[in-house]
Amino acid sequence: MKLWEGLKDARIDQFDMMLSGYCPSAGVVDQVGKIGRELRTRAATKPGSFFWVLDPVMGDNGRVYVAEDEVPVYRSLLKDADLILPNQFEAELLSDVKIHDLATMKQAITKLHQAHKTPHVLITSIRLPPTASNTPTAANEDMSTSAKLSIIGSTATSDLKPRLFRITVTVLPVFFSGTGDMFASLMVSRLRQEARKAGVMNKPNWRSPDDVEGPDLPLAKAAEKVLASMQAVLKDTAAHYESAAGQVQQGEDTQLNEGTGEEASEEKDTMRHVKLTRAAEVRVVRNVRALRDPPNVQDFKAQPVAVDIADEAHSEQPDELGVVKVSAGQGAVHQT
Repeated sequence: MKLWEGLKDARIDQFDMMLSGYCPSAGVVDQVGKIGRELRTRAATKPGSFFWVLDPVMGDNGRVYVAEDEVPVYRSLLKDADLILPNQFEAELLSDVKIHDLATMKQAITKLHQAHKTPHVLITSIRLPPTASNTPTAANEDMSTSAKLSIIGSTATSDLKPRLFRITVTVLPVFFSGTGDMFASLMVSRLRQEARKAGVMNKPNWRSPDDVEGPDLPLAKAAEKVLASMQAVLKDTAAHYESAAGQVQQGEDTQLNEGTGEEASEEKDTMRHVKLTRAAEVRVVRNVRALRDPPNVQDFKAQPVAVDIADEAHSEQPDELGVVKVSAGQGAVHQT
């Protein structure tokens, strides 16, 4: 908070967008929330003049890797943020809905819109059954055998109903370092660009009119460009990693310790690990062109997602929204 007070003292605290990410403690999350709310209050008389992107970094793959008392504090910020960028596990923590299919995905997003009043939701790193209609083509070779990840997003309508879209991409066989931060930072600039194109920057929360469908939302258009850029950067990074891994495997790294014995062997293993870890860091600077002009954007076209209310009623996840359930046999989960 002292940093924020210093910015205010220096009169460099006038921001129209804010991106918040990893916080090491619940206290820091709370302080970030105070800054966001202060900026929101200043902008109260001019709709759309402040936009907060909140990346609630808490965990992944079923494991919380921050202090557990951060979770309720993050949940308390949802009503103040404009866009949140949780992964699937974080979305489950925030919504209290276990996500295992499209119906429960919609249920979680609906709860975030309705119970927490979050206007825009973009859930990353989703592993759900793919469909032919949401699978990119040219940018994702051999889609029949490669692993896939999806993002599913939504901008709430004026009555807080979700407008879902989905983009699915191929997973590259490397554990990259820095992809979350890269995705969040690119979304800030691309969403601003698409909101300006759509003429909604003077609207509260940059929310599109209700007649705009999910795949046509500024959020969807921004995500298309972000994923196109990231796929290009990650493919280049993967090629660099494979080259480095080949050198390590063949013993071509001249910087490795040439000693003998157990201690020397441990040092060599450490140096190999460091080399491969560095090689997996996303090559952002070397791919500036792909960031400025995303290649093959047409291959990352957002697709609509439709989930019938009947299947929400039949979902294994209890309906926590108080929605009236309909009788069986009136619909099916489908993607158009």
